[in-house]
Amino acid sequence: MNMKRIEAQTLEEAYKKASEEFNCSITEINYEIIQYPTTGVMGLFKKSAIIVAVRKIPTNSHKDIEDKKIEEPIEELPTTINEDSPKVEDKKENIDIKKDDKVLDSFFENSEDNNSKFNDDRDSPKNRALAIEIEDKIKKLIEISCFDIDTIEVDVFNKIAHIFIDGEDAALLIGKEGYRYNALSYMLFNWINSKYDLYIKLEIAEFIQSQEDMIVNYLKPIIEHIEVNGRGKTKPLDGILVQIALEQLRARFPNKYVAIKTAKDNRKFIIINNFNSAKKG
Repeated sequence: MNMKRIEAQTLEEAYKKASEEFNCSITEINYEIIQYPTTGVMGLFKKSAIIVAVRKIPTNSHKDIEDKKIEEPIEELPTTINEDSPKVEDKKENIDIKKDDKVLDSFFENSEDNNSKFNDDRDSPKNRALAIEIEDKIKKLIEISCFDIDTIEVDVFNKIAHIFIDGEDAALLIGKEGYRYNALSYMLFNWINSKYDLYIKLEIAEFIQSQEDMIVNYLKPIIEHIEVNGRGKTKPLDGILVQIALEQLRARFPNKYVAIKTAKDNRKFIIINNFNSAKKG
């Protein structure tokens, strides 16, 4: 994720500088305004425009992303649920399932909520050494970024690296509607999982807690539908919402098949049915 901090006299100049930095059109860039420019009073208290920009991943690179097991392009991804959206998907909706999402599908495979034995072994010499090593490397990553972060803590237990990040720029690190959180969590997951064979749980400030509360309310009518009909599915979800919903549904239905599916448009949803009819989902 090549993110850059751009400063200029006006927003227009900042956008232009960003396009020059990334050698692409402005339309190919995602940006967030950190500071709006002001003219000040009689030349005093004048402020320049500051943005944080990152280049979008082209659509034609999706295949390369899948080969690297990165789940979504790094761009502004909607991670909130519209209350006007239907709570339970229409059974007649024809969604063409492309493939299982093995990375997200197994993300919580070793969590205590998935019928696995919880093992708080964080004080073992191996896990303490892993926690220190991962924490030091994340600190170095944050140090070269433009974010003001003063708290980075890592605990390793139960085959999961629990990462907590906080600081003055925590909201900026999360990004609008969580798109930057998604990018960081996928990057950390692919690095930590491939190098240390660990899963991760990333918390920035209280972002995950707020998302979990939202998903609990969203899943209530879906859970009721499943309890009556024996099966069901969610609406398409993005980023961390898929992971949170997967964890909650597996905890609620330990004896059912609960898995992530990906439609042709790359949007992900969760299906829930009986194991003997899993292939029919």
